[in-house]
Amino acid sequence: MSQLPPSKPADLKVAIVHYWLVGMRGGEKVLEALCEMFPRATIYTHVCDPAKISAPLRRHRIELTRIGRLPFATRLYQSYLPLMPRALEELDLSGYDLVLSSEAGPAKGVIAPPGVPHLCYCHSPMRYIWDQYHVYRAGAGVLTRAAMPLLAHRMRIWDVTSAARVDDFIANSAHVAKRIEKYWRRPATVVHPPVDLPEPFAPKDPEAFYLLAGELASYKRPELAVAAFTRMGKPLVVAGGPASAERHLRKIAGPTISFRGRVDDATFRDLMARCKALIFPGEEDFGMIPVEVMGAGRPVIALGRGGALETGVPGETGLFFDAPTVESLVAAVTQFEAQGLDRLDPAALRAHAAQFDRAAFQRGIAARLERFGLSWAPPARAS
Repeated sequence: MSQLPPSKPADLKVAIVHYWLVGMRGGEKVLEALCEMFPRATIYTHVCDPAKISAPLRRHRIELTRIGRLPFATRLYQSYLPLMPRALEELDLSGYDLVLSSEAGPAKGVIAPPGVPHLCYCHSPMRYIWDQYHVYRAGAGVLTRAAMPLLAHRMRIWDVTSAARVDDFIANSAHVAKRIEKYWRRPATVVHPPVDLPEPFAPKDPEAFYLLAGELASYKRPELAVAAFTRMGKPLVVAGGPASAERHLRKIAGPTISFRGRVDDATFRDLMARCKALIFPGEEDFGMIPVEVMGAGRPVIALGRGGALETGVPGETGLFFDAPTVESLVAAVTQFEAQGLDRLDPAALRAHAAQFDRAAFQRGIAARLERFGLSWAPPARAS
């Protein structure tokens, strides 16, 4: 096992490799927390749109792979996926004491210098070449659908090969750790991602509407929630994008479904605090939004699969429904209301969510770094 040279953590030269920076989703929140741990770290990524990332990330030195120099890279980066393995391998990471990769797209395939530890925080093995391959291919255009079998085959070979370059895997959930073992044959320690809880905490009385929030990607099953609430005639607020997905959902939505599009942080916090409950109909690797909603004092009705099973407790934080069907979700909402779970104690929900905060995440990462002879402590807070 590689060992870090004797050094103070603040003096370490750290390279953080992230797949791409074109928005602020869950992976980028993890990246922010890693950058807070190592404020002098350099970020390496395939493409970056500075206007779409946070100020804390922009304060870091950001280096692009050759993908970032290709035409329209910030829009067409997914089309350049087959070129990303070589682009990663071309990165010169000489002079660094530690390499941290943030993996959900190609990121872990960098070649760390001899003696330099490489830790990979894995949000998920690439879904579009492994467990979600057939889902993605079914929804792709004609040309992409035709090319995917050959390209995905080659990417899988590289993906497994590059897993051997990592010294230590950290998974964002037990659900993901099982997939790492399945596809890469490597063990992984679970450190849940950091969730920034809404501040200040000011619980509100629940209103009549339920909330569906986040990316409206097909694998998150937003159409299931829209169809169920249309059938029940109950109010559902949909906050998320992209616009193309919203247009599709509007075609099946009844009059009780309202669409807000992508909303700013203040609006999202307000919706979380006022909703009767969050509806979480997809199978997620972890799922930050349910924890954020619990942190705002509101319960969650979630599909009982994936990461939701690690963050929710039936009867204490809401409830689960068994199958990804309209009938199962309708039954869950009926049960939720019959049991009065919309009146769960907001303070208890907030306390449950606090175990997934940023400090807990950083402690978990620090514990893994100790394997390589590195001690890390949070910076002293000004009094």
